Amino acid sequence: MHEPSEYTKQVQASGEPEFREIGVGPWSQEHPDEPRPDVPGTPAFDARYDTELLDQGDRRNVLDRYRYWTVEAIKADLDARSRYPFEIAVENWTHDFNIGSAVRSANAFGASRVHIVGPHKWNRKGALMTELYQHVDYHPSIKELATSWRYRIAGEIAAEQARANAYDIRAQIGHRPLSADEQRRKTQSAHRLETLRNAKIIALDIIPGAVPIERYRFPERCLLLFGAEGPGLSQAALDEADDVVYISQFGSVRSINAGAAAAVAMHSWVAQHAVIEGPGAAADSGSSAAIRA
Repeated sequence: MHEPSEYTKQVQASGEPEFREIGVGPWSQEHPDEPRPDVPGTPAFDARYDTELLDQGDRRNVLDRYRYWTVEAIKADLDARSRYPFEIAVENWTHDFNIGSAVRSANAFGASRVHIVGPHKWNRKGALMTELYQHVDYHPSIKELATSWRYRIAGEIAAEQARANAYDIRAQIGHRPLSADEQRRKTQSAHRLETLRNAKIIALDIIPGAVPIERYRFPERCLLLFGAEGPGLSQAALDEADDVVYISQFGSVRSINAGAAAAVAMHSWVAQHAVIEGPGAAADSGSSAAIRA
């Protein structure tokens, strides 16, 4: 385990405050009667586990179900069960240190992808390593980002339409009506097609004509654009947006930083589209929400 910093030592020596310990110790201490899951060829073997973490303990800021897992295993599990269909993009023209916070929030709220527009180098300090668990893409310009995103949506529409047509074609070839399962799948395809056709690029900025976020209905599939605090989004980003939304504020400053704005916007999306499974769902440090059907 890492040696505490001098600052941490001073805090510990002061006697205040006392924090609860996060995570777990070495596997041998936590599970003394259970076989290690990282021994190939044994019944308990599970490739998701990291040998070093099993040896030293896992104090990372991750959900309890991911204790001792490798970064790659956690990322794959998020892809399989926890990503929502919205994406975020942050302009990096001013090397804004809040970009890291936006990436961290993207992880917390289940964004399927993060896009950095501008130089590849960005301030990762606020991300607290959560970028390791995210899909992060880089784009030289807003135009390139918007074009590639729209092409991707168009490709998904074509693929989904072909999938939906295939059910009818198979039934016609067999001179039979659609089975109950085929009808169900076709209905699901119709919903996915509607979602894709309603996809939008949404800019978050305070400009004349923008819609207050409290009154805006986010489409299920969308790309949220954020700019630097102060100057906000570039004109190129605003030109590419289908809608512009602002976060209502009541103080003296014009804007909040990209990290805060991203968190507010993503949670607004979650509040509209996610289904919380029930009271106390977060008590076991597990995921407590699913996409609304």
